[in-house]
Amino acid sequence: MVRLMKRVFALLIWLLALPLLAAAQSPPVTVFAAASLRGALDDLAAQYGAPVTVSFAGSGTLARQVAAGAPADLVVLANPAWMDWLAEQDVSFAGPTRSIASNRLVVISHQEIEPLNDISALPVKLDTGRLAMGHRDAVPAGAYARQWLQSIDLWNRLEPQLAETDNVRSALALVARGAAPFGIVYATDAMAETRVHTVFDVPANLHDPILYPAAALSAGGQAFLEYLASPAAQVVFAAHGFAEAPE
Repeated sequence: MVRLMKRVFALLIWLLALPLLAAAQSPPVTVFAAASLRGALDDLAAQYGAPVTVSFAGSGTLARQVAAGAPADLVVLANPAWMDWLAEQDVSFAGPTRSIASNRLVVISHQEIEPLNDISALPVKLDTGRLAMGHRDAVPAGAYARQWLQSIDLWNRLEPQLAETDNVRSALALVARGAAPFGIVYATDAMAETRVHTVFDVPANLHDPILYPAAALSAGGQAFLEYLASPAAQVVFAAHGFAEAPE
């Protein structure tokens, strides 16, 4: 009887260890992701059942790196246009692309002020200061910001005062440090930084939809992509301020 109990106990230990063994034997996954996904993807990578390394940068930078042969298993960008460009470079995807989340734009300030109910007052509030935003041609948040400013006839007036950065988190940092009094970033970025204040919500109909398309470059990347699209992962995205991408 004692020998039987020992065998049963050993079997139970082995069964309990199976998930850990599987995770340990799973190849690590390398993810290239838009800078605005920092935080949400950090949490999701930590919860995944295999090692995940995430490299964050601007979408344009990441797309060019993947096109040049950088060893990524999954790439997640903040603009479908950059994903379309990547597909045109004859990059071999392991499956169809899919959007895993959506976002929105806001105007932020360094100082706590009253909300800007009339956004046409922004140039006056800005005075001689700089308006921080992602680079208009390389950073999706910058491209969306330009679309919006053009739609309300403020682009030409504010362009000389722009402080354009290589990713949206750098624009956020400029405002957080007080190097720029105002900035245009994603709502999720504003949520992640206590030193800035949201003063205006940009109407979503005044720029292209802000989506996060993802494409797997390996079987491991495809598995992680399916995890990111799961209901459990969407709960994490929502906790960081993201919304689900439309079907």
